[in-house]
Amino acid sequence: QVHLVESGGGLAEPGASLRLSCVASGSIFRDLEMGWYRQAPGRQRELVATITSGGSTNYAEPVKGRFTISRDNAKNTVYLQMISLKPEDTAVYYCYAREPFSSYDYGGQGTQVVVSS
Repeated sequence: QVHLVESGGGLAEPGASLRLSCVASGSIFRDLEMGWYRQAPGRQRELVATITSGGSTNYAEPVKGRFTISRDNAKNTVYLQMISLKPEDTAVYYCYAREPFSSYDYGGQGTQVVVSS
């Protein structure tokens, strides 16, 4: 079982930056696929970014060029660097982890991001 703890959310003005962190425990971190979802009020959950165990990344179109996902295997941590934030980025951001050969995603408790002036 994988336990995930997110942090780094908060209130930001449009155009500002935030960095989210997610610390994982309970599995071999370097083998995990990691990523971030977000869910805004009244909207469906949206996959934002993923990073494989080998470091390959993918991004949703709305965040390409603005968000960067990265991982530090020594710290069992995945990051989501967000720049040029927009009000439409407001959501609860959830980290997920997937073990090799599994289709099950472990999720964290989420961290709230509010982009507003």
